Amino acid sequence: MSPVRGIRGATTVSVNEHQAIFEATTELLLAIVNRNGLASPDVASVFLTMTPDLNAQFPALAAREIGWTEVPLLCAVEINVPNALPMCIRVLLHVNTDKAQCKVRHVYLRGARGLRPDLAD
Repeated sequence: MSPVRGIRGATTVSVNEHQAIFEATTELLLAIVNRNGLASPDVASVFLTMTPDLNAQFPALAAREIGWTEVPLLCAVEINVPNALPMCIRVLLHVNTDKAQCKVRHVYLRGARGLRPDLAD
């Protein structure tokens, strides 16, 4: 049995609109899948958060649309820290993989690249 590893990622949107949240979340999830060579059965669960200024759509909808219909998904509001990056969608995937944690590729896109410049491509 493969161990469970965590994969982090984040992205931003410019407007609090359904389509913007859906597209940015889809882009982020697909980038994580592609950079880590994941298949749907590898994904054990997904935890998604958005900053309090985003509420036009559940980001989990994007996960369902890419085929993760049996993956447990949870959405939450990110802690409202003063001066934190606004309009941000964050994700933590739990995946079954034989990769060592140091080989996992975390993904930070758009304005979220500044959150972890050491990990952003």
